[in-house]
Amino acid sequence: MNRIHPFRRLGALTLVAATSLTLTTACTGDDDAPAGNAAQAAQGGPEAKTIDGARAAAQTVFDRFSGGDFAGAWEMYTAAGKQAISKDDYVKLNVACSRKGLAIQLTSARMEGTDRAIVIAKQLVAAQSYTMVYEGDAWKLEPAKEGLALYKQGAAKAIAAQKKAGTCANQ
Repeated sequence: MNRIHPFRRLGALTLVAATSLTLTTACTGDDDAPAGNAAQAAQGGPEAKTIDGARAAAQTVFDRFSGGDFAGAWEMYTAAGKQAISKDDYVKLNVACSRKGLAIQLTSARMEGTDRAIVIAKQLVAAQSYTMVYEGDAWKLEPAKEGLALYKQGAAKAIAAQKKAGTCANQ
């Protein structure tokens, strides 16, 4: 018999105890607590029509965009935004011209009426305001008028326009 054998057994017992402790503390047993916005949205329920719901949705759009999930960001556009540009063209435009990997942080937000929120987001040192609209039981990003005009050109013309203006990050 090996002299290390008792230590292996002790190590295995320690591992089992740590795993059991982790599993039992991870489950709170508070099944009556509200699930929250993310869980509601994942279950297909309506998002909260609150400033916190708008903030959470806006940060999700910004995370998807900065992470390079342009199709996922497009999914969170208003109906008007989706009508202005197809998902494929939106992805092509942003793959060609957007900066990826730079986090976009939500810095503030306020309600404007009951179904609109203005959020301020910052990337590096530049800050910009965005409008979130409650549409179809969910918060959606409303593209700015300039963005809508660019999108309506289609991917090829929009990429050319951004390159000409010097605003295409991947020139």
